Amino acid sequence: MSKHMELRHLAREVKTSLELALAALAPSDLVDRLATAAGLLDAITDMALEDASVPLVTRTVERANQALAAWYQWRTDHPPKATA
Repeated sequence: MSKHMELRHLAREVKTSLELALAALAPSDLVDRLATAAGLLDAITDMALEDASVPLVTRTVERANQALAAWYQWRTDHPPKATA
């Protein structure tokens, strides 16, 4: 898979997680982290990647993966409540 496709897949996963976090009323810090990562990934996937942007891409991927890990942990710790 190309680097661009990997970034697009990660961007989709982060956006979906952001939507779920908003719906679950996750803490604002977690929502902010997901939103920041989603915005940066969106911008990066829309631009032509150059050598100068590699550190930005690397840091953004790290930030996105950290935000996703925090979301998955929060979701595990706060399962949805059953409704009748």
